[in-house]
Amino acid sequence: MKIAVIALGKIGLPLAVQFASKGHEVVGVDVNAKVVESINNAVEPFPGEAHLQEKLSELVPAGKLRATTDYAKAVPNADAVVLVVPLFVDVDANPDFGWMDGATAELAKHLTPGTLVSYETTLPVGTTRTRWKPMLEEGSGLVEGKDFHLVFSPERVLTGRVFEDLRKYPKLVGGLSDDGAKKAIEFYEAVLDFDDRPDLVRGNGVWDLGSAEASELAKLAETTYRDVNIGLANQFARFAATAGIDIYQVIEASNSQPYSHIHQPGIAVGGHCIPVYPRLYLWNDPSATVVRAAREANAGMPEYTIGLLEGAHGDLGGATVVVLGAAYRGEVKETAFSGVFATVEALKERGAKVLVHDPMYTDEELSSLGFDAYHVGEPVDAAVVQANHAEYANLTPSDLPGVKTFIDGRRVSSADKWTGVTYRVIGKA
Repeated sequence: MKIAVIALGKIGLPLAVQFASKGHEVVGVDVNAKVVESINNAVEPFPGEAHLQEKLSELVPAGKLRATTDYAKAVPNADAVVLVVPLFVDVDANPDFGWMDGATAELAKHLTPGTLVSYETTLPVGTTRTRWKPMLEEGSGLVEGKDFHLVFSPERVLTGRVFEDLRKYPKLVGGLSDDGAKKAIEFYEAVLDFDDRPDLVRGNGVWDLGSAEASELAKLAETTYRDVNIGLANQFARFAATAGIDIYQVIEASNSQPYSHIHQPGIAVGGHCIPVYPRLYLWNDPSATVVRAAREANAGMPEYTIGLLEGAHGDLGGATVVVLGAAYRGEVKETAFSGVFATVEALKERGAKVLVHDPMYTDEELSSLGFDAYHVGEPVDAAVVQANHAEYANLTPSDLPGVKTFIDGRRVSSADKWTGVTYRVIGKA
């Protein structure tokens, strides 16, 4: 097949590589000329994705994968077009379709009969049918269901392990017609491999959910579940701390029963997905009080955590406090909706001098994010773990000279490592 992948970011590029690895001709489109140049030179444009560089080194020289900024060199006569353009959101996570609208308009100009179009970007329910279908038809002069087919098939992977996750989880598809769904199943079966999953009644593979709307909701539901579950864990943790209870023992005990799956509490919920997609769901269903309450509970955790610090340390006015971790989670160089921003703001409101450390970011990169960089070994009064980078588990008081209070927002350490230091973790008195 000839396949076009639109947007070669941290999901789109691994997808393009996966498709090419199955023997298909893949052309990727991206607006960033530097990204395109890097890919055509067989050099990964961003670090941290397992096996990406080795696959690029094989596929690009073999002529199986190339990149361009020009839709006209990728879309015409493609058997399938997969679009993974980011859906941007405002601070309240209301959708901003600007980039996706632009990409869809360009795609429509060059769309030719016989093409399957699959959107993989997470969307509010109904977007594929009510927004993309009319735009594609108007821009191309073609008729969906007759001249081309349109489906929604959400990505279900985490950056850093995309190739592993593509094999591990069923690929969900939802079409606007039965014929479109059949074509989508044929396409994804031809470009993906699946691990054996005897735990799944339907087995692993491509699952037709019956409609684009069901596929859209499935992605929102699985991610919103995580946010609600974390919100519940955080509320349990806050109560447990007031009652002298170790919430981690409680969670372990509860989850020993097969119907309980309580997640872990923590300082923040960040990233492109978990804090965003519940808001997209609320955009569809504003009366979903459970979802709204959980989102508000999780959004309030940085402020709560700095309250723990203040209670343990005392007045923070003039204190030097380091926030450990700018990334939204450990080992991922990404700050989208990271808890670092609210944590730093809460500290500044209390008059602290705030420094930020992250092993994945240079001083210049931290400065561009608005932070003053901290270097291990410099004196501080207090520290707050915001991201669970592996190296933070090995920190001791000698690494943070003068530290009096250590707030472990991710439970990466333990009190026995902090002799002489006030150690606090969320969910324990």
